[in-house]
Amino acid sequence: MVKPTGFMEYVREDPAHRPVTERVGDYREIEELLPEEGIYRQAARCMDCGIPFCHAYGCPVKNRIPDWNDMVYRKNWRKALDLLHATCNLPEITGRVCPAPCETACTLAINLPAVTIRHLELQIVEHGWREEWIRPEPAGFSTGKRVAVVGSGPAGLPAAQQLSRNGHEVVVFEKSDRIGGLLRYGIPDFKLEKWVIDRRLDQMRAEGVVFETGVNAGEDVSAAYLLRSFDAIVLAAGATAPRDLPIPGRDLKGVHFAMEFLTQQNRRNAGDAIPEGEEISAAGKHVVVIGGGDTGSDCIGTSRRQEAASITQIELLPKPPEDRLPTNPWPTWPVILRTSSSQEEGCERMWSVQTKEFLGDQGGVRKLSCVKLDWSAPDAAGRMSFKEIPGSAFELRADLVLLAMGFVHVEHGPLIRDLGVSTDSRGNLVADGDCMTNIPGVFGAGDAVMGASLVVRAIDLGRLAAAGADRYLAGR
Repeated sequence: MVKPTGFMEYVREDPAHRPVTERVGDYREIEELLPEEGIYRQAARCMDCGIPFCHAYGCPVKNRIPDWNDMVYRKNWRKALDLLHATCNLPEITGRVCPAPCETACTLAINLPAVTIRHLELQIVEHGWREEWIRPEPAGFSTGKRVAVVGSGPAGLPAAQQLSRNGHEVVVFEKSDRIGGLLRYGIPDFKLEKWVIDRRLDQMRAEGVVFETGVNAGEDVSAAYLLRSFDAIVLAAGATAPRDLPIPGRDLKGVHFAMEFLTQQNRRNAGDAIPEGEEISAAGKHVVVIGGGDTGSDCIGTSRRQEAASITQIELLPKPPEDRLPTNPWPTWPVILRTSSSQEEGCERMWSVQTKEFLGDQGGVRKLSCVKLDWSAPDAAGRMSFKEIPGSAFELRADLVLLAMGFVHVEHGPLIRDLGVSTDSRGNLVADGDCMTNIPGVFGAGDAVMGASLVVRAIDLGRLAAAGADRYLAGR
């Protein structure tokens, strides 16, 4: 136990954010680090709660949260780092971008502010980098087996690292020009600067992982080649097929998927030149973001930094309540109203709004035709339905529309087709308890298996797929 009375003596202290007026002028990370003494106080708030729901219920990778909180309080940072790395390969990523379901499942969260678990995780791993404790951990032996990992995002990287440390020869195929997948091109730099990824990739290269960029598996290298040249294949390409909005005017210029917009800005930040005629910019435009999730918020923050004239975010679902409803008790994820750091920077938010048509001319989109919705109470199965409110039609000015309505499934391209991997009714890869698909030796990991979800869940499935592949290669 950390400190028996810590949760009564100390209040929760959240890390400071850079001032809005300062941060909207650049793409550097928003969040700052708490001073060291503050960290010890936060670790002391962890209580001996008997069953640590943060670990057992809230954390997909089952981080040993009470244990490393204890080590931080005792200033045994090295042990805390070892405990953290025992379950998570990328804590510097989750410590920055995870929504922290562990905190909403913290026992303190029943009636008090939760322990600052996510920030403690970040402090532990950054302490380890500063002290140069995080070094390559090569296997020191070779099994003679070769594994191909397709995709280098939050599932592919942990899978590759775990397999390499088990003595297998690992090659990661990435269709983009840089390694990182969603981490590299899907998450804005103001939430995750890319040197954070590069630092971990250097460790993995030193451990023997080979990265092949600009290779679209299934096209540049065939499924037959992969099956012939590797003893196992891990499919970790992610759920990259975006949810579309097929309504009149969808083909107007200025209507884009969110990832097209976000990826392009990340490329600019990396120093890439955007080809003439392909630039997507919010500068001086009236921007409408359709979708109220994290991707929509990322579009808001990026549009603000590009100096949009106005930003409006619309959401099909009703406005969430300020507090938990009785039907949404602890330790379940609280469905409540949240305001992201990007939304704090300035935008108008609208709920229960459906877009019926994009209106415009040869120059592109100019307006959205919308209608307000009336949602019914959930039925016995928890399903809600809606109907349009008569006479509620209205128009929104828009020069740029960003579709941020989520992703449906992994791309069903030549690789999936030629491998013959089965998919379920939602388009996700079907895998067993070892993450193996219907094709022996072919494994699925991350969003490719479960659909679009959290980075931390992708890490967990990447590790599970690596463990399943390792057992398969060992003949177990």
